[in-house]
Amino acid sequence: MPTPITRKGYDALKAELDRLRKVERPKNIEALAEARAHGDLSENAEYDAAKDRQGFIESRIAEIEIKLADARIVEITGRVSETITFGATVSVIEQQTQSRKQYTLVGQDEADMKFNRISVQSPVGRALIGKRVGDFVEVHTPRTIVEYEVVEIKFEEF
Repeated sequence: MPTPITRKGYDALKAELDRLRKVERPKNIEALAEARAHGDLSENAEYDAAKDRQGFIESRIAEIEIKLADARIVEITGRVSETITFGATVSVIEQQTQSRKQYTLVGQDEADMKFNRISVQSPVGRALIGKRVGDFVEVHTPRTIVEYEVVEIKFEEF
């Protein structure tokens, strides 16, 4: 099943893949060669560190390749919908505190609370999908139940 991702998220993964292949992998190969040149590999911490780094780089490359192969880019700019879908920027009012919050619903790899981007698979994301302006949403968290009112839905590139 394809995984939804924004164009920006897709481009960021592609850039990371290119950096790993063209910069990090060659730099690590050089570090391995240098560590080998120091002699006895059984007690060579530099060699062990470079081997560990190589394993990380190769596994991250494989992980990103799988994600990109499964990705389905969802265009957000110019999109219009009366219901909350992937890519929507949603303004809600928390009913208990009457505070206004804004979230953009994105894929798991793009989620970043610093920028109020939440995964559509998060509890809040799952609760918001399909709702309309004026709807009330209950979000069950491990500690409590939070109720929001949806006050705005828009689609804009972030």
